[in-house]
Amino acid sequence: MKPWEVWNWKFPDADEHPAVILATEDRVQLKPRVSVILCSSQRALRKPEIHEVILDEADGLDWPTLCKCDLVYAAEKKDLKRHRGSVTSERRRAIAERVIRGLGLAGL
Repeated sequence: MKPWEVWNWKFPDADEHPAVILATEDRVQLKPRVSVILCSSQRALRKPEIHEVILDEADGLDWPTLCKCDLVYAAEKKDLKRHRGSVTSERRRAIAERVIRGLGLAGL
């Protein structure tokens, strides 16, 4: 398991969805929980909102998928199932920017 990988996880109050790991290498290796963001399990049929990024087959998903960057969850690593792939480097930057904006950290 590594930062920026995409795994499936059963989100609270939701079914299983793709989850992008947002963590340092040390966190992933040493801690039982990692931060993740939710990606829809449905095909994206609209343009992303300001807090979203579209990932696709290059990132390990089955089709263009909206990932919501304005809410970060803590997932037990043992509960992450089915490794899907890894987010491409260009989309990592887009996710990081939207997480910063979505969590209100940009103004610091």
